Amino acid sequence: MTSGGSTGTGTGGGEFCRLLAGYRVEAGLTQEELAAGAGVSLRALGDMERGRTRGPQRRTVQALAAALRLDEAQAAALERAAQSGRPRGTRRPAAPAATQAVNRAPARASTQAPTARPAEPGAPTEPLTALALPRDIADFTAREEALAALAALADDEQPAHPRVVLVSGQPGLGKTAFALHAAHALAPRFPDGQLSLDLGGMAPTPLSAREALGQVLRALGVADAAVPAGTEERAGLYRALVRDRRLVLVLDDAVDESQVRPLLPGSGPAVTIVTSRAALPGLESVHRLRLGVLSPAEAVGLLARIVGRERIEGAPDAAADLARLCGHLPLALRIAGQRLVARPQQQVVQLVRQLAAEDHRLDLLVTGDLAVRPAFELSYRKLPAESRLVLRRCALTAGPDFTAAVLATYAGLPPVRAELLLEELVDAGLVQPATAERYRLHDLVRLYAGERLAADETAEEIADARTEAGRRLLRRAAAHGLRFDPDHAIGAAADDPTEVPLTEAARWLEEEHPEWLAALYEAQRTGRHREVIDTAEAMHWFSDRLLSWDLWGEVFQLSVDAARASGDRRAEAVHLNYLAWTYVTCLHRYQRGIELAGEAMELARSLDDHEQQGWALTYLAAGLRQLQRHHEASGSYRRAADAFAAVDNRAAAIGRLVTLRGAATCLRNLDRAEEAVESRRRALAGALELVERWSSPLMHLLAAVTAHELGQDRAALKRWPAAEKAYRQALDHYEATGRPDSMTKTLTELGTALIEQGRADEAREILTEALTDLSADGGRSGRV
Repeated sequence: MTSGGSTGTGTGGGEFCRLLAGYRVEAGLTQEELAAGAGVSLRALGDMERGRTRGPQRRTVQALAAALRLDEAQAAALERAAQSGRPRGTRRPAAPAATQAVNRAPARASTQAPTARPAEPGAPTEPLTALALPRDIADFTAREEALAALAALADDEQPAHPRVVLVSGQPGLGKTAFALHAAHALAPRFPDGQLSLDLGGMAPTPLSAREALGQVLRALGVADAAVPAGTEERAGLYRALVRDRRLVLVLDDAVDESQVRPLLPGSGPAVTIVTSRAALPGLESVHRLRLGVLSPAEAVGLLARIVGRERIEGAPDAAADLARLCGHLPLALRIAGQRLVARPQQQVVQLVRQLAAEDHRLDLLVTGDLAVRPAFELSYRKLPAESRLVLRRCALTAGPDFTAAVLATYAGLPPVRAELLLEELVDAGLVQPATAERYRLHDLVRLYAGERLAADETAEEIADARTEAGRRLLRRAAAHGLRFDPDHAIGAAADDPTEVPLTEAARWLEEEHPEWLAALYEAQRTGRHREVIDTAEAMHWFSDRLLSWDLWGEVFQLSVDAARASGDRRAEAVHLNYLAWTYVTCLHRYQRGIELAGEAMELARSLDDHEQQGWALTYLAAGLRQLQRHHEASGSYRRAADAFAAVDNRAAAIGRLVTLRGAATCLRNLDRAEEAVESRRRALAGALELVERWSSPLMHLLAAVTAHELGQDRAALKRWPAAEKAYRQALDHYEATGRPDSMTKTLTELGTALIEQGRADEAREILTEALTDLSADGGRSGRV
């Protein structure tokens, strides 16, 4: 950044800043608008108006005059003020050839900006401070690890690469503040000087490498006449001058590799710190520091340093909420903090309440010449049209992160193309890698992308994108869900290339549930009721694998509503039963489950549907059993078995097995353990018969659950060897289903059976396996 000495120093510097600010106010322009119109950075313009830049270059003044639409007299006055503020000095005549300057490098100096030895022709004769470091930020917070890495590099006498550090990351991370803070911290170790140059990477016309080299050479004391004309010659002279110097150069806001590469020394003790929003992947042999957002504690700490510790510590919950709403982004935190400083009467919780409204959050994250939205805007405007489309459509995704394939459905692109564009957005600092295959947006970038979506696309385009993506997502969700349907699994050809493996289908349904659930809500909202019913129907067998998911209540409530809206009474009865199962088994709200099962029962009777009557009675019995009403539950299970007996299909066969299992559990709870064991053995024999007739993951799951329950029956009688045998049989069938979450409980109870038999070492191994599965599954409980 091209900032100079003290604020308002000298007559010329003060006159220029006064004229510039006056002309801007008279023109009715904000600093942001003038900076954009003139093609200068907002920071540079702010420095000019504060008098920190004493005399900008002529081309900069001309650009400002044009943006302000000054007449000839006003433009001349602005130029005179700038000219009088530019540093002047007497230089000795330069040698005829620039190569003489190469051979006569300036001596070291101990000030921030280097001085030069005027001993030979062509050598610099005066100290220049045009590129001196701006002041450090007093309340700089965190980044200890990155600062330590820089310090270690500075101390390393034989680094693997030249001492060039690329600091990259998304807009608003405080990369410039970090680089300047690091340069100030390193100053005692680098007595030959510390320089800072704003490369204007986000300006309409960034500084060229040739112009940048010219500024650096002059700051190093090279006379104007000794500065070579060409970029390569300037780069060669620069490398020669700094070969043996201990100095720090901050190159701020680089746009690309070609702008930076000529400014990098080939060897020597100098440290170069480059900041860029882009990753600059083509920049070779550099040390890379990719900054991220602050941790929650660091974010609150920054607020405390800006606002005052007493005010922040007096409202710890509100301060944590404020940091979260700022996305732990340093720029947003500084703006929020400065807003509170400017409003000493405002409580932290009040600002939290204001920022909680997403529609106005970016409007509020503005104070003075600091704003979050323009920081994103500068990057967005430099993107190609297709990349801008991808960033906007990222705002349509529903989950905290997403794959390129999911984004492709929203953007209407092939997945390979979507992935390429996402990687480019990662390099540009606007999209973050979440894992090897998934991407995410910072919360504030997501809000900005949503704004651009609404501004740059029509409502019809957005609706079409949502509808088309929703249909594709629901089709895929249904296809994967059907892999767990026994009828579909049995009828599908084993070598069908369109059939994905069960593990892959399960993984997609789990990982992408925010997307397909949002698509389900959108389909319901737009009246696409059949899509809702068909998707829920396709996934109801898969729901047995993930019983701790509260979202099944949402899924099946949507399908019940869709059935009612479409007038499909049989679908209503079916999905009321699914919803009753959810309330009893997943949500543990047994009374509500009983009520829903009663509704399904009445509707199924009116339709003379024996199968749905059987399921309604089964879920009614399950709810009663959980409420310890075992006699009533037993009667309901018997009536369910009678209803299933009137139906001859696979679902009814499964239903008869479920009722037999439920009745056996009631017997155990009624202290009729011997009868329970005998009933359960019959149930297990039936389950094994189903496995042999229709081998599928669901059949193995039924056998596993039934064997587990037999183990519990035998454990209740303290028949530990027999219980162990049943538990191990259950584990064999669980393995065949792909280790669902319900397997963990079987492992735990097997460990108990082994302990009861005095086999502690084996039990420890089994319980360790259970703990591993529990950690991997996030503590999901199984269906028993």
